[in-house]
Amino acid sequence: MNKQDKFREEVKKVRRLVCIVFVSMMSVAGVLVYVMIDPELSFFRVFIPREKVYETNATVQEDDYDKIENGIHVRTGLVEAEGLMTVVNNCTNCHSAKLITQNRMTKERWVTTIRWMQETQNLWDLGANEDIIIDYLVQNYPPRKKGRRQGLGNINWYKLK
Repeated sequence: MNKQDKFREEVKKVRRLVCIVFVSMMSVAGVLVYVMIDPELSFFRVFIPREKVYETNATVQEDDYDKIENGIHVRTGLVEAEGLMTVVNNCTNCHSAKLITQNRMTKERWVTTIRWMQETQNLWDLGANEDIIIDYLVQNYPPRKKGRRQGLGNINWYKLK
């Protein structure tokens, strides 16, 4: 390998390093911008105290933090009912309330899911709150009678040749 080839290899290495640094910086900047836009993310709430959320997002008011509109808790989208704040305080510390609204289950399945979270995800012992949480979930997020579409029926199957 001559001097010119060695020089080209060194230039390629420097270019790669510059690209890696640039992409890393843009990733960090993107996360910071995202946090400023939507500081309510449960992952970032661990790192950002509630008071700081309101400093970074002037549109959110302290009075609006647990506001209810039309029977819906605005911040989480959960239904207003007995046990709402117990669910908000225990469940949305680790994950989005969307997981609750998407996963409609029976009492047995909610209990199984909580046990799974306790065994594999380090969910703490809910104590007396467990019954309150399960009652709220069963009452407001039971299984639906139909899924996205009904199962296929009366199908005349045939063999491909």
